[in-house]
Amino acid sequence: MDSIPLLETHAIRKAFRKPDGSELLVLDGIELRVAEGEIVGLLGRSGSGKSTLLRLISGLSTPNSGVITYLGQPVRGPAPGIAMVFQSFALFPWLTVLDNVQIGLEALALPDRDIRERALAAIDLIGLDGFESAYPRELSGGMRQRVGFARALVVHPNVLLMDEPFSALDVLTAETLRTDFLDLWCEGRLPIKGVILVTHNIEEAALMCDRILVFSTNPGRIVSEIKVDLPQPRDRLDPGFQAVVERVYVALTAKPAVTQRARGERFLGTGIDTILPRVSSNLLSGLMEAMAGPPYNGVADLPVIASSLHMEVDDLFPVAETLQMLRFAEIEGGDIRLSEDGKRFASASLDERKRLFQRHLLSYVPLAGHIRRILDERASHKAPRSRFLDELEDHMTPEAVEQSLRAVVSWARYAEAFAYDDHSQMFSLENPS
Repeated sequence: MDSIPLLETHAIRKAFRKPDGSELLVLDGIELRVAEGEIVGLLGRSGSGKSTLLRLISGLSTPNSGVITYLGQPVRGPAPGIAMVFQSFALFPWLTVLDNVQIGLEALALPDRDIRERALAAIDLIGLDGFESAYPRELSGGMRQRVGFARALVVHPNVLLMDEPFSALDVLTAETLRTDFLDLWCEGRLPIKGVILVTHNIEEAALMCDRILVFSTNPGRIVSEIKVDLPQPRDRLDPGFQAVVERVYVALTAKPAVTQRARGERFLGTGIDTILPRVSSNLLSGLMEAMAGPPYNGVADLPVIASSLHMEVDDLFPVAETLQMLRFAEIEGGDIRLSEDGKRFASASLDERKRLFQRHLLSYVPLAGHIRRILDERASHKAPRSRFLDELEDHMTPEAVEQSLRAVVSWARYAEAFAYDDHSQMFSLENPS
């Protein structure tokens, strides 16, 4: 390893100003080092600040505090040796493939002949030779992302930043592009020395990365570093690969548990200011049903059940953690275990399920219980949405308030705990006790 790393961050903190003047802390205390020859993965759920960190590293944004250095020099704006590949392709639709790739070289003030030669070489490298005159609308999603790679590689960067570059593609296309990239990397044919990959796909991180940094959320902090000492190409069926995936799941589920224990709590959802995930009652019921039957019989290894249900981390964790909040399940050490009421729910009739869900919703989701109490206490058994909106905005961003209210309304409708009319924006009890 070189004495001077390709890239390094120290004590990075990033916060955004909210409308009320307070701060929303997105990243806190980020320490990151990328050495030559490494692919470093940043893994975490949506909202953990991964993409924000990439923007800071690329010089497109600045941290509130902390230092980012590239080859030992502070990053104070876009650095010429750092390039980025985006999730959304970010191509100019009015330009051809060749023009889209060439535009990345214009800032280098190279002769036209050199620009064209380098662009054609990059297009050939990523497997689009023959499509130079095509427009983005004529290309498949995988082809458009290859153009994005070519545009980033044509400047011959030392560090390539990849912000979920395969997540907008179908499974087969993503697998092909991922494999092609790894082949070029392992063969030394890419003009780059290090890669930072942002992903929420655990298997993708285990397939591609030499090190995986696991991020917590609200704010984003690095809570675990996992080294992947497996040769390329990697086999998903290899026990060593499966062990890495298991370690990542454990790391992703350990942080909330530690936080709860530090506060003397066991479960998530401990206050009205808890941000609720948008998870449907169908998903909650489906996961409990899947776990209750064979081969799990109430206890499931998270990576195993995620694979069997074809769910990614951003899909699985909100469902699992909502079940934990509702006391229908408990997550620990990368496993999820149904509670007795979770098992009871899975085998119950529809009416029994609704009664059981209502009892848990009002008992263990503070916002639901709070709304129900207000409605019970009022003679009209009605309350406007603004009554709760104003209260929640003291604790959350407007986006989080909207998400939480929509979530609690959906669960309450399923449980028949209370009703909500979106036209009048009024909560009510249909059958007040």
